[in-house]
Amino acid sequence: MGKLVIDGNSVYELDEACMQKKGEAEKKKRREQEESRNNKKNRRY
Repeated sequence: MGKLVIDGNSVYELDEACMQKKGEAEKKKRREQEESRNNKKNRRY
């Protein structure tokens, strides 16, 4: 069973597997952005 979120009279169930995939995708994106920034800093003209 996923986590339940209660918002007033509404109740939502979060899919934990989906949330984990989303978190991993966000981490990967951040890591790639950092690597890109680092590569730009290390370039010499």
